[in-house]
Amino acid sequence: MLSAFIKPIVRLNVKQQLILLFLIMISPILILNSYGNYKAEEILKRHVTNAYVELNKQNFAIINRDIDTVNKITTTIIQNPILQQLHVSGDEPVLDRVERYETIEKLLGSYSQGAERGDGIYYSLYVYDPDNYYFFAPNFPQVKKAGVYFFSKGEKPYWFDQVVQQKGQGYLLFTEKLSPQAENLKTLTYVRAVNNIYRGAGTVGVLVVTKMESKIGESLKSISLPEGEIYLTDMNNRVLASTTNATGEVIGLPEGADPGDPEGTEDMITDDFIYVVNNNHAFAQKLIYKVPVQALLQQQKEMKRVIQYITVAYALFGLIIITYFWRSLMTPLQKLAFFVRKYEPGNRVPETPQRGTNDEVSVLIASTYDMARRLNSLIMYKYQMELKQKESQLQLLYQQINPHLLYNTLESIYWKSSLEGNVESAEMIKELSKLMKISLSRGRELITLEEELEHASAYIKLQQHRYDYVFTVIWNIAPETKVNLIPKITLQPLIENAIIHGVKNMDEDGEIIITSILQEDTILITIEDNGYKQVDYKAIEQVLNDVSPHPVSGYGIRNINQRVHLHFGPHYGISYAPRKWGGTVVMVKLPKSENQE
Repeated sequence: MLSAFIKPIVRLNVKQQLILLFLIMISPILILNSYGNYKAEEILKRHVTNAYVELNKQNFAIINRDIDTVNKITTTIIQNPILQQLHVSGDEPVLDRVERYETIEKLLGSYSQGAERGDGIYYSLYVYDPDNYYFFAPNFPQVKKAGVYFFSKGEKPYWFDQVVQQKGQGYLLFTEKLSPQAENLKTLTYVRAVNNIYRGAGTVGVLVVTKMESKIGESLKSISLPEGEIYLTDMNNRVLASTTNATGEVIGLPEGADPGDPEGTEDMITDDFIYVVNNNHAFAQKLIYKVPVQALLQQQKEMKRVIQYITVAYALFGLIIITYFWRSLMTPLQKLAFFVRKYEPGNRVPETPQRGTNDEVSVLIASTYDMARRLNSLIMYKYQMELKQKESQLQLLYQQINPHLLYNTLESIYWKSSLEGNVESAEMIKELSKLMKISLSRGRELITLEEELEHASAYIKLQQHRYDYVFTVIWNIAPETKVNLIPKITLQPLIENAIIHGVKNMDEDGEIIITSILQEDTILITIEDNGYKQVDYKAIEQVLNDVSPHPVSGYGIRNINQRVHLHFGPHYGISYAPRKWGGTVVMVKLPKSENQE
């Protein structure tokens, strides 16, 4: 029997046998992959659904706690003596009625939450006043406003008598409109009749809490479901509050979730959604979780993808084994190819494999490994040289003092000068301390353009205080450029040059214009002055390009140019040119970027 199975295999040629061997190796992996994915999906859905059941119970308890909090507040309001003394008959003076009305109005307003934001809940009292005893009070209720409203017989809300019949029992009620004369605004309300405590009988009115969907919605949004939806409904599936804009709508549920379901939590899994429904017949409410199956299985799909990658890798491994028997010389070349694909410049190079021969393949392998080692040495040498160059250049850009101590000392001098009445000196110290603060920048080398402009503005004010300069400074800063990154202390030396070599002796005729614009992916900052002195732009260009025969001259602008090159590359930097209407303009070119902090 075994020979009958082997004979057909023996008749196959070598290539066909290798293909058959490859299929035998890979087939079990494919079968196990499909079965494992199916079982993992079913187990994941069941475990996650059970977790949502427990989460639903906790969420419902939180909602009931919020409703109970509102109920306790209504109890406190109902027990207020002034509210209990409210009646719509008798010969009480109008002034006393007005005072009582205003007192109750303030009482309800004090319990309303979020009135200043417009997203809280609002307590209102609705009183049936058939004889128009409180004729001066408004009868136009608003959803987002607390107050007291009196209604005649023709103006009575449709829900008023229904609430009174509950004899002080509060419950949630969805209203399309608060009263016949109110505006058409849907809202979830908590209604409760206000019974007269002192008289022992009769009803003062109905206490209505509007915008309950906002309060309950906060509890619903605190629960994170993967692309899921949460609904609080009545027993007829009418939405009272939700994480969507479905308030007042009737949602559909799969079979088994009708109002006759037993008390408690149950779950249903369909092809598209997972439903978790908590039925509470005592409150006549349902808490429904609706989670898309695809969103739930997204993480499981990632696991599937990993398994598929493993399967493909296994298939490739089997193919390599087959190829080894097909052509023995392919094995060392495949190892070499694997090393080349895996190797990244700078990574450690392992020892050169020894094959015991001196053929062309061995020479190729040894040469490749030696070349990788030489490349690593060159990369390390280049990295160290660049690092030392940057450190040396950056060390020359900042003063070797303790700026924190100086900044704190300037702050102390500023306050002392202010207290002693030296206002002008105090202002100069304040601007100087601002310069020090911004130059610190919490150790950052790149700051936002807005911070750099603040630094430049402080410098200008300090110079104007110091020398009584009266030149004009015009700022044309595009708002979208303020968050762009720039090396700190870049603009101040350029503005200093514009002052000293441009408008210093021009008094009120001097003008400096600072402009920033966004051009595609480039930020252009220009500093213009209307100075009258002759400028050697060729000499400036030599200084910027580091070919000047006098390295001390123009050291500041060259440092600025080098710093921009260090941070952003040689395509960016500064340049000088004559101004069209006389004077000089310097342009700073930076890449578009944003502060990542």
